Amino acid sequence: MNDITIIHEALKLVKDGVSVTFPVKGRSMIPFIMGGKDSVILQQPGKLEPGVIVMAEIAPDHYVLHRIIHIDEEKGVITLMGDGNVRGVEHCTPATVMARATHVVDSKSRTRSLESPCQLRRAKVWRLLLPFRRYLLAGLRIICKKYRYEN
Repeated sequence: MNDITIIHEALKLVKDGVSVTFPVKGRSMIPFIMGGKDSVILQQPGKLEPGVIVMAEIAPDHYVLHRIIHIDEEKGVITLMGDGNVRGVEHCTPATVMARATHVVDSKSRTRSLESPCQLRRAKVWRLLLPFRRYLLAGLRIICKKYRYEN
């Protein structure tokens, strides 16, 4: 079974109201979600607002798990950006938001909310640090790499 088939099956379950724990690949959501180590709990999208993390189909069979940074209600366009990205955004519509990531499950099976007031404040501060994010992410990657080899 390929990745797209797995994503489609997971999203069918979410659409039916089932919470799905889904492994994350890539580094676009560092530091809040670590690809290859963490999984997210996906649920139905519910109310969409800036700050929440969603899985959206930005092109046919091309899905991203990124944070909503802006909603243009007049045009019906949602702007997304990965927390680990230093530039570049994606656009989607409310109809192509397939799921909402509400929790992250780390490699030790610890679960933490992505939507707690504390996490949303951290995400807001991280967004404000966008001009410095390149340097912060470089430091974070060095620390993560060192930690991986020592443990």
